Amino acid sequence: MTSVALAGIVLFGLFFLLIFFGVPIAVSIGLSTLVAGLTLLPFDEVLIVVAQQFVTGIDSFVLLSLIFFTLAGSIMNTGGIAQRLINFAKLLAGRMPGSLAHTNVIGNTLFGALSGSAIASAATMGKIMSPLQKKEGYDPTYSAAVNIASAPAGLIIPPSGTPIIYSVLSGGTSIGALFIAGYLPGILMAVLIMIMAFIVAKRRGYAVSNPIRFSQAISVTMQAIPSLLLIVVVIGGISLGVFTATEGAAVAILYAVVLCLIYRSLTWKDIPVILRDTVIFSGVILLLIGASSAMSWILSYSKLPQFVSEGILQLSDNKMILILIMVLLLLLVGTFMDIAPALLIFTPILLPIALELGVHPVHFGMIMSMGLAIGTITPPVGTVLFIGSKVGDVSIEQVTKPLLLFYIPVIIAFLAVAYIPAISLWLPELMGVLE
Repeated sequence: MTSVALAGIVLFGLFFLLIFFGVPIAVSIGLSTLVAGLTLLPFDEVLIVVAQQFVTGIDSFVLLSLIFFTLAGSIMNTGGIAQRLINFAKLLAGRMPGSLAHTNVIGNTLFGALSGSAIASAATMGKIMSPLQKKEGYDPTYSAAVNIASAPAGLIIPPSGTPIIYSVLSGGTSIGALFIAGYLPGILMAVLIMIMAFIVAKRRGYAVSNPIRFSQAISVTMQAIPSLLLIVVVIGGISLGVFTATEGAAVAILYAVVLCLIYRSLTWKDIPVILRDTVIFSGVILLLIGASSAMSWILSYSKLPQFVSEGILQLSDNKMILILIMVLLLLLVGTFMDIAPALLIFTPILLPIALELGVHPVHFGMIMSMGLAIGTITPPVGTVLFIGSKVGDVSIEQVTKPLLLFYIPVIIAFLAVAYIPAISLWLPELMGVLE
C-alpha cells in the first residue's frame, strides 16, 4: 500500500468513524488530520505543521467579511424585517392559485438573501406563513414542504458565507464575481419551485388571495424598499469597486442597524444576544476553517487530491459524465454533512478536477454552493428539513412525501446550473467582475 493510499484511508476513515460516534466535526477533522499526518511525517513535525496551519488558515482579512455578514444577518433577523418582506412577497404573488405558498417562496428568497441563513429564513417564514396557510385550508405538510424546499434559494443569493469560504479555499476567486453569480441560480430555483407549487395548488383548488388596493401596494412597496436596498448597496458597491467585500460587510452592519433604528425594532436588550450568537457562530466556523486548513495541507503534502483527480478523470473522457459524478457526490455529501465542513473538505479535492475539465472557478463555486445547499433539505442531517418540520408542526415522515415533489424542480435547477455555465457567469461577465 502506498503512503498516499494509507494517508487517505486513515484520514477519511477515522474522520467518518469519529463523526459516527458523535464527535464534533472540527475535532474530528483535527484528530483525523493529526493521525493521518503521522503516516507521512514524524510526530513533532506533524504537531508543528498542524498548529501552523490552524493559525495560517484563519489569518485572512477576507474572513472578516464572513463574521461581519453574520452579524448583519443577526441584526436583521432580530430587527423585524421579515413581516415587511412577507407583505411585499404577497404583493408579488398576486392572484395566482396557492398565492400564500408563492408568498412563502418569495419571502424565503428575499429574507434568506438578506439574512444569509436558510435556517433563519425557514424558521421565520414558517412561523408566520404556516398559521396563515392552515387558516386558508392548505395541507400543513404541503405548506411545510414549500417552506423547506424554498429556503436554500435565499442561501444561494448573496450575501452569504458560502462564497466567502469558497473564495479562500480556491485561492482567491473574486468574491464580487461569486456574489453576483449567485443571483440567477437562486432565482431559477425559486421560480421552478413556484411552478411546482402552482401545479399542486391548481389541482387542489387552493384559495387565491384577495386583491390589494393600489394605495396598499404603494405602501407595502415603500416599506420593503429600504430592506431590499441593502442588497443593492452592498453588492453594487462591491461589484463597482467602491469597497471590498470586507468593507461591504461592515457597511451591511451599519445599514442594518440604521434600518432597525428607523423601524424602532431593535432594543438595547437585543444587542448582547446578537453579539453572543455572532461570536458563537464565528468561533465554530473559524475553528472549522483552521482544522480544515491543516487537513488541506496534509492532503496537498500526500498528493491525495491529484491521486483522486486522476482516478476520477480515468473513469470517462466525457466531460458531461464527469460533471454528473461530481454533482452526485455533492448531493450525497450534503445528505450527511453541513455546508461549511463539506465545502472545506471537498473543495481542495474537486476543484482541481473541475479546472482540469475547463470549468471556470466561479461556475464551480456555484455548483458547490448549490449542491451543498440542497443537502440542507435532505435527510438524515438536513438542518432546514428539521427546522421547517418543527415550525410547520409536522413530522419528518409526514413532510417527506410532499417534499419529494419539490425535489424535482430543485434538482432540475441544480443540473441546469451545473451544465449551463452562462447561468452563473453571464451576470458577472456583464458587470465586468469576471476574471
